[in-house]
Amino acid sequence: MHLHQGHIDSDKAKAIQKRTGKTFYLATRFLPARVRHATHVLYGFFRIADEVVDDAAGMPPAEQRAELESLRAQALGEANADDPVLTAFADLKEAAAIADEEVNVFIDAMASDITTSRYETYAELESYMRGSAAAVGVMMTAVMDMESELEDAALPHAIALGEAFQLTNFLRDVREDIVERDRIYLPQRTLEKHGVSEAQIQRLEHSHSFESVMRDELQRAEERYRAGVTGIQYLPDDCQLPVLLAAVLYAEHHAIIRGQEYDVLTSAPSLSTVRKLRCLVKTRWHWHWNRDPEAVFRRVSAVPVADSETESRGSGHGGGVPTQ
Repeated sequence: MHLHQGHIDSDKAKAIQKRTGKTFYLATRFLPARVRHATHVLYGFFRIADEVVDDAAGMPPAEQRAELESLRAQALGEANADDPVLTAFADLKEAAAIADEEVNVFIDAMASDITTSRYETYAELESYMRGSAAAVGVMMTAVMDMESELEDAALPHAIALGEAFQLTNFLRDVREDIVERDRIYLPQRTLEKHGVSEAQIQRLEHSHSFESVMRDELQRAEERYRAGVTGIQYLPDDCQLPVLLAAVLYAEHHAIIRGQEYDVLTSAPSLSTVRKLRCLVKTRWHWHWNRDPEAVFRRVSAVPVADSETESRGSGHGGGVPTQ
């Protein structure tokens, strides 16, 4: 399978990513052209669908569902596309052999946001992320044009990394989600465990109890980062650094959250341009000397080293792939 830039390039998709996904856009710039243009198209499609439910501006639920069903039909090639991004996505889907299932579970997840605003357990949240995050990881893997056995090896890790990014977004955006959309993506069980009520979050009231909730959920997200980064070794050589950089940049929000003493209710954590560039320079410098994604991630990211990794290093057994 070969992706031809002329069929999948979309200036509008690139502009959408540059405007709405600045952190991911920075990492995307380091992808090879064959994957970079495809990534702009994927991101453009994801944002168009996401905005149907996130920026509905009073649109009735029935109209939101109808709009999503129209997007589904266009993305699957069942209806003529009325937007250059959707035209590009339909072409890309065919060229990269993206399964209909991935489009369907993604659109289904967007549709669930119309009526679902709370998640009782992490298992319920994980089910939602099968469409909102895992499908994204699967599609990204598809456009990298990999050998089938390497793609099979990379897939579970790509899914884990997609979930990690999504969980970071949830933790970063607690304030925005409750204020603008009346949504809480923190599992209700975690809130109950630490005695935090929905009313407390709605009042944007930080406390030691809410700090404990954030600690638990940060740890959960960081487990997904570790699982995701393990699979970067299976990606094409020219895609490994950009994906690693994306993981480092997203995870850097965790350092800011900890620096704010876990208070994401008063103000949302935000990466400054200087901080992003510092992460970029640090990651590229270590990558120059060591092409082991796990080792570099442990060295430069805000994700703490797991106890098992500490013990492994202490006994002289390193993880990951050999230094190239």
